[in-house]
Amino acid sequence: MRTKIYAIIPSVVLCFGIVSCGSSSTESNKDKDSIATVLPSKIAEVKVMTLQPSVFSHEIVSNGKMSAHDFADLNFATSDAVIDKIFVKNGDRVRAGQPIATLDRFKLENQLAQNRNDLEKARLELADVLIGQGYDPDQKDKVPADVMRLARLRSGLDQAETVLAATQRSLDESTLVAPFSGVVANLFQRAHNRPSSSEPFCRIVSDGNMDVEFSVLENELAMLRPGDEVTVTAFASDATGTGRVTEINPVVDTDGLVKVRASVGGVAGLFDGMNVKVSVKRAMQECFVVPKSAVVLRTGKQVVFTEQDGKAIWNYVHTGLENMNECIVDDGLEAGMRVIYDGNVNLAHEAPVKVVSDSGKAAVADTDAE
Repeated sequence: MRTKIYAIIPSVVLCFGIVSCGSSSTESNKDKDSIATVLPSKIAEVKVMTLQPSVFSHEIVSNGKMSAHDFADLNFATSDAVIDKIFVKNGDRVRAGQPIATLDRFKLENQLAQNRNDLEKARLELADVLIGQGYDPDQKDKVPADVMRLARLRSGLDQAETVLAATQRSLDESTLVAPFSGVVANLFQRAHNRPSSSEPFCRIVSDGNMDVEFSVLENELAMLRPGDEVTVTAFASDATGTGRVTEINPVVDTDGLVKVRASVGGVAGLFDGMNVKVSVKRAMQECFVVPKSAVVLRTGKQVVFTEQDGKAIWNYVHTGLENMNECIVDDGLEAGMRVIYDGNVNLAHEAPVKVVSDSGKAAVADTDAE
């Protein structure tokens, strides 16, 4: 009985072996069929670039707000009189010294006339005091300084001159003038009303440079320097201006942001308070720079394919700084490699490729070598 069992066991093992071999052979055929369906039916056409150290323009993009570099909020020195005339309106360009508005001057002109009369009376009184002291009022240079000082006090001449000067200044300040050339803004008051004492009458925004304030992440702070080039583009229009970074606030706020200010030349269409897109560019020398399209992901890692002897070679890389179109490759590539930047999406290691030019024609080998 035991002998029969031993005889059966090899037969069963043999059967399993035959079945296993058949199954393995079948799976292998399926894998081949699967690979055959994945591989392209023709050689991939790619575009290449010869890698050499070059200048990389690092770019930081942020949102900012425009502000006038120079502006002045104008107020009348007194609000006792009503506004007589307003000579400008919002958006008007004015030159330095040009009248903006004037108050009713009737009371001030009458007061100035009265002050002038008081001054004349004080001068007559001074002459009487000097005569009483035995001096000729027409020869004041011969009067001792201490005597003249007491005489002026007794006559009230000093006070009369001070009051007249104050009234003259008030009369001058009853007319607002532009302190410099610029544009009128925030003018909301009307003639025949008293000027508001709680808000400026108007603002004069200089025609010169403007400032833009924006925020950058703290990990980008090391990439910024005063003098870096800035491009400003308005969201509401096509207005664009360029400038330079002037200030970097050395404080990181609770959101991990740093305030940066840049000066932008006067550009038509950029206004005080306008929301803009800010792009900061800084040139970095001697970097391996490739188009972003040259970097693909394989097994979760960054890969750049290079062309060598008609084959695509798989290179693991590590990228660094990037801008809108390019990135820096820190390691994984060497100068002189022919980097594939187009047609690399479905490439595999050592897959056959054909180099074509931008026109779509096959590139000449000699030309590429050059």
